Amino acid sequence: MEQTIKTAEEKMQKTLESLEYEYSMIRAGRANPKLLDKISVSYYGAQSPLQQVANISVPEARVIVIQPWDRTLIKEINKAILASDIGITPSDDGQSIRLVFPELTGERRQELVKDIKKKAENAKVAVRNIRRDAMDGLKKLEKASTITEDDLKNGEDRMQKLTDKFTKNIDDATDKKAKEITTV
Repeated sequence: MEQTIKTAEEKMQKTLESLEYEYSMIRAGRANPKLLDKISVSYYGAQSPLQQVANISVPEARVIVIQPWDRTLIKEINKAILASDIGITPSDDGQSIRLVFPELTGERRQELVKDIKKKAENAKVAVRNIRRDAMDGLKKLEKASTITEDDLKNGEDRMQKLTDKFTKNIDDATDKKAKEITTV
């Protein structure tokens, strides 16, 4: 029984971490270097993460500066950024690349908040599915006479409390990100 609950808790934690990672990738009118995490560049025939071939800094709230260690990579980095879905056109001066993030319009902010809420609902569904699977596992243990009926009730109560805890954590993360996006 303990193993079933522990496994469910680990899965719920991974769901929450995944949601928070997705939230970190949503730009809120501010420059966030995490937006570049998924971008890789062709470097001597091999795909390398952008962070491994360049220095990435945020000198101003809405500007990211990328300084490749090898100047010949500037064209490759520009191509990789344009091919990605971050929606920013890079500008370079031969030494470094600048990404300037425009201010978000009120309409775009509302679209982002809707997207955030949809991601949160998907995470909650995943948590509820994990709870359901764990409850089924507990019922199988009770049917096989591995645990008692009281243990089953206790396990179901613990699973519900765990589900409530992670649902609240998802709501908190969602509220925080929505506030970040709607704050001008």
